[in-house]
Amino acid sequence: MIDHTELKPTATPDRIRELCSEAVEFSFGAVCVNSCYVRLASTLLEGENVAVCSVVGFPLGAMSSRAKALETQTAVSDGATEIDMVINIGFLKAGQTDDVRNDIVSVVDAAEGNTVKVILETGYLTTEEVRLGCSLAEEAGAHFVKTSTGFGPRGATVEDVRLMRSVVGNHLGVKAAGGIRTLEDAISMIEAGATRIGASRGVQIISGFKT
Repeated sequence: MIDHTELKPTATPDRIRELCSEAVEFSFGAVCVNSCYVRLASTLLEGENVAVCSVVGFPLGAMSSRAKALETQTAVSDGATEIDMVINIGFLKAGQTDDVRNDIVSVVDAAEGNTVKVILETGYLTTEEVRLGCSLAEEAGAHFVKTSTGFGPRGATVEDVRLMRSVVGNHLGVKAAGGIRTLEDAISMIEAGATRIGASRGVQIISGFKT
């Protein structure tokens, strides 16, 4: 259930190699990297049971839909089988529902059937905006909604996850990300309805089973 994550702007190729090695060692579901590292991660994980996830429009979500679509196409071509895109937060807050939906559709179409997770960045949103974002993600054909980038005003909360699950029911997955550092954190998110955990401290979380 863990997407082992390294998205810092200072991440080096050596860190991505380490990330992939850890993902194999601990049987994580995926590594999540910036799109410039998708090809490297895909090469390193060839033949392993670990997916490669690329973020798109990260971390602001404010670039054009065409740019997001092109980044998605490039990531898929380089070997990504999962895409975590950032919603256009400003459009959502302005109530431009068609623009938000079309933005997500552009990525879903470019992903060519691969898994798309829509990052809402809940720390910027009201309860009703979270509800709306979840509904639009489902309408647009996404597979998951996700709480946060980890670069916004706050990370995931149990309340966020519970709210998102109440909106999408069993139709979409819910990914909790941002500030999840311990096994206890992860379990609380799973109990609230998360089906994926995005964390840069995956090793630390798994180590909690051994203490």
